[in-house]
Amino acid sequence: MHRTTPHTILAATALLMALAGAQAQSVIVVSHPSISLTAAEVRDVFLGEKQLAGATKLVPVDNSSLQEQFLGKLIHLDLAKYGSVWTKKSFREGLTAPAVKGSDAEVLDFVRRTPGAVGYVKASAAGVTVVTQQ
Repeated sequence: MHRTTPHTILAATALLMALAGAQAQSVIVVSHPSISLTAAEVRDVFLGEKQLAGATKLVPVDNSSLQEQFLGKLIHLDLAKYGSVWTKKSFREGLTAPAVKGSDAEVLDFVRRTPGAVGYVKASAAGVTVVTQQ
């Protein structure tokens, strides 16, 4: 017969917390240095509701390696609903969904080179502005 002791419960809890922490990466939203955004504006940018920062056209870019976490943490949508939102916006308003890059490096390169660009990565780097970190 197997006994559950406080020690085994504590060990199991620690293991579960470690596994959850390994899966829960930070999501850092970055922008081109030429624009200024607040954390509260990020959702509107990625849903096409905010298209300008001053006179600069905003250019959101998705990161396929982090997209599900970003959508869940900051946009509060799943991938299917996000796609549906953009399909409707494309037909109704003629807007184009954000481009999708495959890695942090691609997103950072795009954001550095593109005035108005906004993206998200696991780790920030030089040449971009950190908007928020979740």
